[in-house]
Amino acid sequence: MNPVLEPLFKTVRATHPKADLRLIERAYDVAAYHHRDQKRKSGDPYITHPLAVATILAELGTDDETLCAALLHDTVEDTAYGLDELRGDFGENIALLVDGVTKLDKVKFGDAAQAETVRKMVVAMSRDIRVLVIKLADRLHNMRTLRYLPRHKQEQKARETLEIFAPLAHRLGMNTIKWELEDLAFGMLYPKRYDEIARMVSERAPRRDLFLQEVIEKVAGDLREAKIRATVKGRPKHYYSIYQKMIAREVAFDDIYDLVGIRVLVDTVRDCYAALGTIHARWNPVPGRFKDYIAMPKFNMYQSLHTTVIGPEGKPVELQIRTRAMHHRAEYGVAAHWKYKEEMAASGPAGARMKSAGDMAWLRQLLDWQKETSDPGEFLESLRFDLSVSEVFVFTPRGQVIALPEGATPVDFAYAVHTEVGHRCIGARVNGRLVPLESRLSNGDTVEIFTSKSPDAGPSRDWLKFVKSGRARNKIRQWFSKERRETAIEAGKEAIGRAMRKQGLPLQRLMSGESLLALARDLRYADVSALYAAVGEGHTAAQAVVQKLVQSLGGVEGAEEDIAEAAVPTKLRGRPPRSGTNAGVIVAGDSDVWVRLSRCCTPVPGDDIVGFVTRGHGVSVHRTNCPNVEQLRAEPDRLVEVSWSPTDDSVFLVAIQVEALDRPRLLSDVTRTLSDQHVNILSASVTTSRDRTAVSKFTFEMGDPKHLGHVLKAVRNIQGVYDVYRVTN
Repeated sequence: MNPVLEPLFKTVRATHPKADLRLIERAYDVAAYHHRDQKRKSGDPYITHPLAVATILAELGTDDETLCAALLHDTVEDTAYGLDELRGDFGENIALLVDGVTKLDKVKFGDAAQAETVRKMVVAMSRDIRVLVIKLADRLHNMRTLRYLPRHKQEQKARETLEIFAPLAHRLGMNTIKWELEDLAFGMLYPKRYDEIARMVSERAPRRDLFLQEVIEKVAGDLREAKIRATVKGRPKHYYSIYQKMIAREVAFDDIYDLVGIRVLVDTVRDCYAALGTIHARWNPVPGRFKDYIAMPKFNMYQSLHTTVIGPEGKPVELQIRTRAMHHRAEYGVAAHWKYKEEMAASGPAGARMKSAGDMAWLRQLLDWQKETSDPGEFLESLRFDLSVSEVFVFTPRGQVIALPEGATPVDFAYAVHTEVGHRCIGARVNGRLVPLESRLSNGDTVEIFTSKSPDAGPSRDWLKFVKSGRARNKIRQWFSKERRETAIEAGKEAIGRAMRKQGLPLQRLMSGESLLALARDLRYADVSALYAAVGEGHTAAQAVVQKLVQSLGGVEGAEEDIAEAAVPTKLRGRPPRSGTNAGVIVAGDSDVWVRLSRCCTPVPGDDIVGFVTRGHGVSVHRTNCPNVEQLRAEPDRLVEVSWSPTDDSVFLVAIQVEALDRPRLLSDVTRTLSDQHVNILSASVTTSRDRTAVSKFTFEMGDPKHLGHVLKAVRNIQGVYDVYRVTN
């Protein structure tokens, strides 16, 4: 036996004793031979990747066919080894798995390659869900070795992972894969936020671990007394899930992290409920926080009892109680089902062996989508959206069950029944009562749709504001794209014009020439008409287009010299004397000139600077790389040479940006720290984004710019702050 395979075989023997090791070894030999001249970006031999993917799958307990396909999954795409040859060597089942995982040729599909790959994966997994399991293991190993790729590739792969692959793993109940994918992608996309959460976790770990140990000992002792055989352990905290809870629940880090999580594993379902009673006898349960996923499993086969109790010191404790078999299924999802498939006839087709897992309603729905949606990009958008939402189940008048995203409306229901029913929908009755079309449907509702017989009947553009399902949104957009493109172009043009007039912008200058075309291309539209149509159809907001257009031209102030230089005198008490000394700048050839430091780029000693003679306001000083200097160079006779000459009473303006994980009292902590550093804050602005990150900008006065390093360091040490830096434009 090849010694390289010994670790893999050791895992296979433990998780899948009946696997054909000789077949796996033959697959390895073929893959190693065909990849023999290839290297990974890390410099390792290429065969290390398929071997690592196979090892991940072996740990999940997958069968020998899946392991062979994992070893061979890149041969058809990256080597001369063809699919027909593989089929002859290893049989139809393994060939189908490899073909399902193989990516499509990037050159052929261009930007759509990723969407086409996901689509192909869906088609293949409709025959055999193991395709998706291999794909997830492949992505997991690629994420573990992502550091060897260029930065833009790292970000692209990490974003795909967070939006598609981690939610897919969740849908299939494969939590071990999901958590690792999420943490790896989070660390790659937002390294500073990741590091800040890791820092906050490590600071609190010792105190929390003591409390956790106390709770575990008390729970284990109570269960021993009740003669329930159980394993009690702490639940690991994943950085991305902490971050997600901070966003979704809008709570501070301490409130989440102090919530202790305990997992109780027992032998039988009866023991689960007995353990629950024992725990509730010691600590009071929190009302409304008990969930019975054993009697009503989640969509991904997950089963557990969830409860929250008020534990020692009055702190809440979350508990999950489940059998060991449920725990195995919760960790490995569909992959755990191979154990139970072995009882079926080995001679049956692979699809039959995986039928019960493949029969999940969600996968069938996904297959229907991919047949309907011709544009791969739209399919991918639908997939992303569906992965991120829960479901409600409603009935047709004949009793047929239809699954819709949570918050779905009668319009979503109409499109789920049939496209034409959706287009012609004019009203709805829910549980026998007439309701508005934007009403939210609940589990168990019976829905009846009224349709128009008019040949001109069609959807309303307003529907896009409230429909929830990817299918409904795609169908409405398609209808407007085909039937109303010219109208949409006019509406979009008018909306952009209206937005410009509202801001008092020069309409003719901005809507003609190359600037709008360049913006259209930046936003991935073929031409200006496509941009107008996108605004008219509601794909993008007119205000957003105008803002991007203004930014591309150097800001609203770009054309207006006085606004651009909205500077304040560097001394606030009265008008400064006509001298350059207080600003710490000397104008070449004339010492008696009023000098002010421009506020648009806040220059400080050490920066390269240039002076500009304003009308009636002396000389304004800019950094040489300030965006506004480009326009000032149009009048070279007003540019003057200046140099730094700071004195003891010179005062400089400094602007900094602080980026932090949002929490209560964050702004007061930052301003207090700045005050402690003896800086005079002149202005501050704070914006909080939907992902619960706060971006604050402060402009303040300083006497000695060398002191700035200490200020930045002090602000960086505030809890939650993951980045702070000087802003220069």
